[in-house]
Amino acid sequence: MKMVEQFEKISKEALNDLKAVTDLKALEAFRIKYLARKGQITQMLTQLGTLPAEQRPEAGQLANSIKKQVTADFEKLKDNLLQAQQKPGELIDVTLPGKPVQIGRPHIITQTLNELLEIFGRMGFDVAYGPEIEDEWHNFVALNIGPEHPARDPADNFYIDDNTLLRSQTSTIQIRVMEGKKPPIRVVAPGRVYRPDTVDATHMYMFHQLEALVVDEGVSMVDLKTTIEQFIHVFFGPETKWRFRPSFFPFTEPSGEVDLLLADKTGKESWVEMGGCGMVDPNVFDAVDIDSEKYTGWAFGFGIERLAMRKYGITDIRLFFENDLRFLDQF
Repeated sequence: MKMVEQFEKISKEALNDLKAVTDLKALEAFRIKYLARKGQITQMLTQLGTLPAEQRPEAGQLANSIKKQVTADFEKLKDNLLQAQQKPGELIDVTLPGKPVQIGRPHIITQTLNELLEIFGRMGFDVAYGPEIEDEWHNFVALNIGPEHPARDPADNFYIDDNTLLRSQTSTIQIRVMEGKKPPIRVVAPGRVYRPDTVDATHMYMFHQLEALVVDEGVSMVDLKTTIEQFIHVFFGPETKWRFRPSFFPFTEPSGEVDLLLADKTGKESWVEMGGCGMVDPNVFDAVDIDSEKYTGWAFGFGIERLAMRKYGITDIRLFFENDLRFLDQF
């Protein structure tokens, strides 16, 4: 048999065998038989050197044509088998309504803050903000916190240098407001504060506060008590019981703390501290050049996380900052 006829026979057999292939395993067996290094079609090309010189061009052209055709048919069948092996995609009915997109929502702390600002906005309070990096004068000195006071201990503050720190209270905003504005003053000041507390269920090294400040002629503890009572009854409900408890703060005199009577999951009631308050100390007015003989004022400061925890029955402050959707989706 002439070599050209042998090539044509191999080509015919290869194409017929390829038509019978139905899976990738059989296709690989076909490749080894015909297209691998020792396959029949590959071996055709190695036999060209044994032909007389005048027959090589015709035989070489035929061998290359056969290999090209078989290889092309092989690759096409391989692609088809691979696609068939993949799982069919989901059919989409474009006439159906689209799937709703899950969008974000305000964090529970943001929701609580917005509610607080709305309540005090209805009472006529403006909102003031201040820097989170403060100097000692605004954070301590102007608030009547002397150099020997334990609140200034470096172990209890995040100092950046000898005179600069992350603010430990939003009372610094009250000082900045009174520096730039003379009475009457009626503001609330929300913001983050920082203290190197040991993290546990009720303490965090960063948390949020809301301060309130009123300065005018004839302001008294009665005004303070009335404002706090209105706020508690709106935020927690009209039946919520609360009380003043005497306390001490360097920047208020007299000073008090506010407690709420709240029940746990078992129904047992107990008094829970909410924050501090009092009449602005005259030394604070002197620091910001407000006449303490003419004006009086009151201030209070509540922790926003603490308010949210008491209102929604949250038992661990760390939940606010862990970004667990199982927790956040409840609010």
